[in-house]
Amino acid sequence: MDSFEQVVASILERRGYWTRTSVKVDLTREEKHAIDRPSSPRWELDVVGYRGFDHHLLVLECKSYLDSHGVRVETFDGNNPEDEKRYKLFFDNTLREVVLARLVKQLVEQGFCPPEPRLTLGLAAGKVHGDEQRLRTYFEEHNMELWTPTLLREELAALRDSKYENSVAAVVAKILLRGGTDEE
Repeated sequence: MDSFEQVVASILERRGYWTRTSVKVDLTREEKHAIDRPSSPRWELDVVGYRGFDHHLLVLECKSYLDSHGVRVETFDGNNPEDEKRYKLFFDNTLREVVLARLVKQLVEQGFCPPEPRLTLGLAAGKVHGDEQRLRTYFEEHNMELWTPTLLREELAALRDSKYENSVAAVVAKILLRGGTDEE
């Protein structure tokens, strides 16, 4: 399991979601042909969360890029088609529709959620290269969710201030984000 995915899942759980990481989506032969990938292995989604009270299914693709350039804003401006290949679900409408429809069928069959959840695709970005607001605007216009480094820091601060939870994200947030003195 990817550490960044674990942090994202911990934040979702704090928001009331049941989560799964590295979710494999079993596409049928027909679905693989529909997405023009007949020999494709199972599709993998980074973090899937379901919240029962509002029947919300959230799929978050995670790109930490902590020690690299970050998620490039220009990729989502349409100015970098080569870079779009890293974000297939966000740019290939057929792929997105097929994979997410199969995911819902699979989760319903497994009893993870009832039929017809309100589904949202999103991106959790540990680092952004460029103007976060431009990226946020793109995601809002496409009815997708964006977790920027700013949002992640706010959520980790909330984990820091919450009651003790035995998750790596909560423990690390408490250690690193507190003042470091025994008096706190």
